[in-house]
Amino acid sequence: MYFPYFMAYMGIGLVISLTVFFWALKNGQFRDQQRARFLPLRDDVGAPPVEATRAHRLEIYGLFLLACGGLAATAAVLAYALYFSK
Repeated sequence: MYFPYFMAYMGIGLVISLTVFFWALKNGQFRDQQRARFLPLRDDVGAPPVEATRAHRLEIYGLFLLACGGLAATAAVLAYALYFSK
């Protein structure tokens, strides 16, 4: 009964995932793999703390709202599927 909704939900997730992956590939996020393995070993004790700018705070709030929206959409799909599965 809820199979088409599940397939639509999975299809939307797949499209979003592929879009983000190809965007990262185009912008060079995976270009320097040799450097990436040594990043946890770097010692940045002398680096000054990064100040939170207005754009940074807005980005954090936007990501939080996006995550809440995704969880709400998941809950709505599940509730709809459970309600109409009689």
